Amino acid sequence: MFTIAVFGLGAWGRTLQGLWERRGHRVLGWSRSGGGDPVALLSRVDLVTSAMAMQGVEALAAHLAPHWPEGLPLLSCSKGIDPERLVTPTQLWGHHLPGAPLLALSGPNLAGELARQLPAASVIAATDQTLALQLQEQLSGDCLRLYRSSDPVGVEAGGALKNVMAVAAGICDGLGLGVNAKASLLCRGLAEMGVVVRGLGGEATSLYGLAGLGDLLATANSPLSRNYRCGLLLAEGCDEATAIERIGATVEGPRTARAALALARRQGWSLPICVQVLAVLEQTTTPAQAVQALMQRHLKAEVAQ
Repeated sequence: MFTIAVFGLGAWGRTLQGLWERRGHRVLGWSRSGGGDPVALLSRVDLVTSAMAMQGVEALAAHLAPHWPEGLPLLSCSKGIDPERLVTPTQLWGHHLPGAPLLALSGPNLAGELARQLPAASVIAATDQTLALQLQEQLSGDCLRLYRSSDPVGVEAGGALKNVMAVAAGICDGLGLGVNAKASLLCRGLAEMGVVVRGLGGEATSLYGLAGLGDLLATANSPLSRNYRCGLLLAEGCDEATAIERIGATVEGPRTARAALALARRQGWSLPICVQVLAVLEQTTTPAQAVQALMQRHLKAEVAQ
């Protein structure tokens, strides 16, 4: 059994801690609100897990980097794109820990359901497949089944962009647009996610697995999803700050939309759903006008020729 450090004890971090303790591992937790220095845990563990919100990763990585033991693996469970460096979580960790073994965990893993020990599956991704296999075997349990991937960037980018699409799905349902509209939105959203995945260096095929389509289906349909609830509140007429205040927890979709569009401006990508989600968030358009703008875009082939 492993000794595991979990950095970040929000809903997701606490859920992981519980899952792995039930698996028989010794788990040491740290959070910013709890105080103490996370460096003290590095020499005592076999694996570090980062369950921080994306906005906290940069500072934590910079703090830990000078003290990182050689060969200690880092499993990133954060979902988002860094708004400054415009990279995925493991890419950000890799900037600070260039020699450390890095892995990503993502998938349809709503913390509330896993905390109740309801069954779920996710993906553990790393370029080092030997390490991925070892952690797959050690971290899988009765209610969380892990699959392997060799595409951490694609897995992470899919997990980040689905949050934007979940906000859009919440707006769609909040406006009462129906099943046809939502199915069309999610299908085109998946195609838009592929633009970003490929642009960041990931594999588009990762989008058709648990970390892409699987995660999208979960977060775009469940009131347990903060991003989906954010969309519902926007459709009611709330502004971004009010929606996030009412949710009372971190909502990654708005930050990810801004980061994705910063990348799009740099690379010349077309991300129409992200554009309209951000316009609603910034109140430069209404939810109904955003829908109209998407419906009136120029006609095109479904698949680029």
